[in-house]
This record gives sequence, structure tokens and C-alpha cells, in this order.
Amino acid sequence: MVCIRCKTVVKSELEKLGLHYVTVDLGEADVIEDISTEQLNHLSIALKKNGLELMDDKKSILVEKIKTIIIELVHYTDEQIKINLSDYLSEKLNYDYTYLANLFSEVKGTTIEKFYLTHKIEKVKELLVYDELTLTEIADKLHYSSVAHLSNQFKKMTGLTPSYFKNFKLKRHSALGNV
Repeated sequence: MVCIRCKTVVKSELEKLGLHYVTVDLGEADVIEDISTEQLNHLSIALKKNGLELMDDKKSILVEKIKTIIIELVHYTDEQIKINLSDYLSEKLNYDYTYLANLFSEVKGTTIEKFYLTHKIEKVKELLVYDELTLTEIADKLHYSSVAHLSNQFKKMTGLTPSYFKNFKLKRHSALGNV
């Protein structure tokens, strides 16, 4: 669970079942009561109706935590981590990075690094389309060492230069506005 809406849905569904929670965060809910099988089934069905999934195995939960940390880091904070991503994840989750990396790859079929870079590029796309920041400002905001590094990574992952992508999206947006 990353978004506030997701947390709100989980809290609401727990309350509907008469369950009291201490916290709802990072893909897990700390519930005070013992949950019956019937309550668990109702919760699972209610969450699926809202596009969420109940996870009960520790590996899936850990993978969701990795995803959530990366998404929050890229999309919801301007803070630059002072250490490399592997050490950051290890510290946050209290697991050896090799274990985390192997588990993530096994479950998601991609590496943590690829997942991280994909989200950074998605954030770059978002910022380009908003057209409020220069490419230099975007590179700074997302902690790239240079505009060239950002541009090379963007082209490698999308097949387009950031400038071409921006112009294409802006032209497409203005064309849709004339319809």
C-alpha cells in the first residue's frame, strides 16, 4: 500500500468487520484481535473489489515493502538518500541486500535496480509533461549526476530522448485540446 486511498480502504474494511487496528502501513495492517477465517475471507473479497490484494506470506509482504520504499523514495520525497540504494533498503528492512535482491527477482521477475530505474524514468516523464521544470532541474530533483546521465538512461529505457518525448506529449496534448 503506497497511496493514502489504499490505506483508507483497508482501514474502512477492517472497521466494517469490527476489527481494530494499531497501524495500517507499508502493505500490512497490525490488527489487535485474532481474525477468524470467515473475517479473513470477507476482507480478502472486499479488498479485491477495491483493486487490492490480501497477502499472507512473508515473502510477498517483504517484496511489497521493497516496492513501497522505492515508490515513496522516487515519487513522494525530494530527499536524497546519503547511501546507496542497497544499503538503504538493507537498513530500512533489516535484511541482507543479497537476500532482498534475490527474493525480489524471484517474485517479480526483475531486479530491484531495474524497478528503481523504471520508477525514476516514470517520474522524469511526469515532470516533463508538467512542463514546469527544465531538464537540468529534473536531473537535480531526481539526483542524477548530470543531464547527460539522465538523458542517456531515459533513451536507453524508452527509446526516445527526453526532449523528443516532451515535444511529442505536448503536441499530442494540444491536438487533443482542439478536438
